[in-house]
Amino acid sequence: MTATLEGAPPIARPVARATTRRPGPWWRDAAGAAAIATVIVVLALWTGHGGVQALGAADHGLTALGRLTGLLSADLMLLQVLLMARVPWIERAYGQDRLARKHRLFGFWSFWLLTAHIALITLGYAATTRTGVLAQAWRLVTTYPGMLLATAAAGLIVAVVVTSVRAARRRLRYESWHLIHLYAYLGIALALPHQLWTGEDFVATGWARVYWWTLYLSALAAVVVFRAGLPLWRTLRHRLVVARVTTEAPGVVSVYLRGRRLHRLPVRPGQFLQWRFLDGPGWSRAHPYSLSAGPRPGELRITVKDAGDGSGRVARLRPGTRVLVEGPYGAPTAGPPSRRPVVMFAAGIGITPLRALLDDPDIAGRPVVLLYRVRDPREAVFAGELEAIAAARPLRVVYLAGPRPNRPSFLPAYLVGRGDDDAVVLRRLVPDVAFAEAYLCGPGEWMAAARRALRAAGVPAQRIRAEEFAW
Repeated sequence: MTATLEGAPPIARPVARATTRRPGPWWRDAAGAAAIATVIVVLALWTGHGGVQALGAADHGLTALGRLTGLLSADLMLLQVLLMARVPWIERAYGQDRLARKHRLFGFWSFWLLTAHIALITLGYAATTRTGVLAQAWRLVTTYPGMLLATAAAGLIVAVVVTSVRAARRRLRYESWHLIHLYAYLGIALALPHQLWTGEDFVATGWARVYWWTLYLSALAAVVVFRAGLPLWRTLRHRLVVARVTTEAPGVVSVYLRGRRLHRLPVRPGQFLQWRFLDGPGWSRAHPYSLSAGPRPGELRITVKDAGDGSGRVARLRPGTRVLVEGPYGAPTAGPPSRRPVVMFAAGIGITPLRALLDDPDIAGRPVVLLYRVRDPREAVFAGELEAIAAARPLRVVYLAGPRPNRPSFLPAYLVGRGDDDAVVLRRLVPDVAFAEAYLCGPGEWMAAARRALRAAGVPAQRIRAEEFAW
């Protein structure tokens, strides 16, 4: 049976699509081992250039440690670039949220290593020349080759790091934060002349030159090919345009897009793309939106909530508006074929990728319980579609409606107030939850509470799949 709602996609049979298989664990392990190997190579190059021997004297020891921290900082910065260069195999092996966490971790480590590099080099040179620290710092900046560019690079990197602190990010619009973040690329480029002109460990031997140029060129190639070339090719190939815009709920709209050869676009339910709508000023700022329905021949759908960060423009899009697209990104959240029951946790607009997952061939035939957290059931997005799907498939929708409780929980206040912990309530809502696969999408703290409840209810970590789309 196929149920259809006016203005909504039908509950259709899965269509054949280009595959986006998740690489096996061996690829993820190999990528992690390669990252560790780069650090080992850096240590080996530093040791081979007399780094350990220099530690015997205070002045030369400070300089040697300054060289080491600078090398490690540069290595981690380039690994950061590779992590977020949108390399498809890395994306699908790790998932966008996991890559973002690693990128953030590498970023802060590289920043503190850069800070240590500047301090140790200045102290080491001051001790060697018997000059004051401030005088030596001024001499380094004004007389050493490439140091003015390196100082500008350090300033840009500091700006990126400061605006990446959570408290600062909350005060910035996504577009502003993203623009500032792009200056990290310029910072890395400005630091290169200093490394080549004064960095002994970069150019002292043929092996050092081969290693560093290979790492720099690999990072550059990844950015050019996967951040620029591949999105441009897919945009020209598929020629996406806005077909229509429909209202789903107050402040929430769905955008239907048509294009050419969309069956060749390797996107699966659960993934997201970066969208740029050519509708006037502000078109250059990309926004990450998940598919909110399974891909259909010739048509895609995204659903957007007006969050005040430029997303409100989406409701005013006109049919025929051309679209630039990057992606798809994120690990396909549907796991390997299985007969296990499925439990989904959605909060607010987090329903969008989970609604799309209901169309995934690996999930469509299995019993599904959807726990949908909303303030009021009347505000639920896709209520009509979910009702139609439930009439045609083994889907049960449970609306968790009401105000928030006074403690971290995925449940509304009225369920928390009964005294049972979250896992007990979860077992009552989904009796076979311990045997299920779980899919989560919503705010980070809410997802963390749901994950804790699932683990306490007996669901192992490998059967909990989530992708947090946060910046």
